[in-house]
Amino acid sequence: MSAALAASLLAVDPAGFGGLRLRSRAGPARELFLADLAALLPEGKPLRRMPASISEDRLLGGLDLGATLATGQPVAMRGLLAESHGGVIVAAMAERLPANTIAHLCAALDTASLHIEREGMHAHVDARFALLALDEGEDDEGLAPSLCDRLAFHVGEPDEEPLAERREVIRARELLPRVHLDPAQMDELVAVASAFGIGSPRACLFALRTARAHAALNERDAVDADDLQLAARLIFAPRATQLPAPPEQPEEEMPPEPQEDRASDDTPPDEQETNMPEPGAESMVDAVRAALPADLLRKLIAGEPARRSPQHGGSGLEKRTLRRGRPAGSRAGDLTGGARLALLDTLRAAAPKQVLRRKLLPAGAAHPPLLLRKEDLRIKRLIERTRVATIFVVDASGSQALHRLGEAKGAVQLLLAECYVRRDEAALIAFRGKDARLLLPPTRSLARVRRELAQLPGGGGTPLARGIALAANMADAIRRKGDTPVLVFFTDGQANITNEGVGDRAKAEVDATEAAKHLRASGTRCLLIDTSPRPQPRARKLAEDLGARYLPLPAAQAQKLSAAVKAELPR
Repeated sequence: MSAALAASLLAVDPAGFGGLRLRSRAGPARELFLADLAALLPEGKPLRRMPASISEDRLLGGLDLGATLATGQPVAMRGLLAESHGGVIVAAMAERLPANTIAHLCAALDTASLHIEREGMHAHVDARFALLALDEGEDDEGLAPSLCDRLAFHVGEPDEEPLAERREVIRARELLPRVHLDPAQMDELVAVASAFGIGSPRACLFALRTARAHAALNERDAVDADDLQLAARLIFAPRATQLPAPPEQPEEEMPPEPQEDRASDDTPPDEQETNMPEPGAESMVDAVRAALPADLLRKLIAGEPARRSPQHGGSGLEKRTLRRGRPAGSRAGDLTGGARLALLDTLRAAAPKQVLRRKLLPAGAAHPPLLLRKEDLRIKRLIERTRVATIFVVDASGSQALHRLGEAKGAVQLLLAECYVRRDEAALIAFRGKDARLLLPPTRSLARVRRELAQLPGGGGTPLARGIALAANMADAIRRKGDTPVLVFFTDGQANITNEGVGDRAKAEVDATEAAKHLRASGTRCLLIDTSPRPQPRARKLAEDLGARYLPLPAAQAQKLSAAVKAELPR
């Protein structure tokens, strides 16, 4: 997408769009782009730069430690968010922002204000701004999804295309409140968002704003089809999580299905779910499809936070520790168990209370320079990175062999190189016949995994419950070692072999559901790729039971599957 066009639209309504994610390395082209954008901002509105290592006090404002120690009374200090009210904040190395900074930015973008309550000080300040996030990450790094969702535009390296002229932006800013958008056009945008699997309501709101802003830039007071197509390309293409389902094929062109599956499937073909938009939105679907980046499916679950587990405290690439890791703020506590003192935060907590504490000292008692109490102690919160182990769980049964077993093998093989680059481990589980087998424990040997994949046969029954149970046991073992497990299921969701190894489809489906819910309770990150010829309700329900992201790929290729699995890896 054109960075110049996105920046021009952002300048029309900076705070309304939330901001822009610029995936670009530092250099003259980026600096020129930032200078051109700054020249388009409303007169007198600030453009402030924010380093990735900014402290919480500098970001939010809070206690002025020096003044408070001198006076004994809380003295407030304005933060960067309040100072940037009405303007734009440029966040350098935004992919490395700590979680607490991201949380504060998201809260301010949602409410356009800040409520500060700390160390005896209460304040409510306005903070309505746009965020320009400079994402300099490599392939395995990226901006937090929660922040991406709040920024309208996601663009890459700026080119030599010029931004709009300042007079055009000023005129568009004046015309914008009068631009009309028909309710039917809103429905078309929502239909396109649904077709591409976009569930965030912010995306639809951003698309509406983009269409209106583009019409205003072109000096029109009503949105037309060109505005809608451009809004769909700019907003929906970077957020797409699936490809729209293809048109229904004639019955004679459909691949044959196993006899037992046809007999047991009570869902009429015309009642199966599809994601096609309304006919009026087809042109916008084509526009979005043409603008999709080459690594679309890689963005499927990029950076999605892992679900918390009551038994294990959560899974993910990062975990909180007391002894080692990078700083992530502080909290009240005592110096036990190897905890480290956060000296400055301890002083901030004690400073407002010094006058009162001195008054409570007995008459004639010595007055030390600083009176500390146990409740003043603050200890450092640290975050340690952990290793990732990706477990591929492959359905090698008869129905799967007829569908996409070959593509599943290809997707796993393509992903092995990525695991090697990330220094991650990979494991392989297959289920067919009456049992599930661990073909390869976690390893970094690409040759071993490839050899096992090549030798993996297909055919027989589908002991889905046993496959899920074996994957859950391996995930628990990996988590106990302090590493992060990621499960990737390749299956059509059909089960016909019970836990006892008996061919009973109804009982097998119940067993699979129970095993899936047990795995979901552990909080393990999962991705389920439906490899049947057409998206199946059974596979979607299995994904819901697993708490997994569901990926239907009716026209899947091994490369697309591989990109989707890459996106599931924690950041």
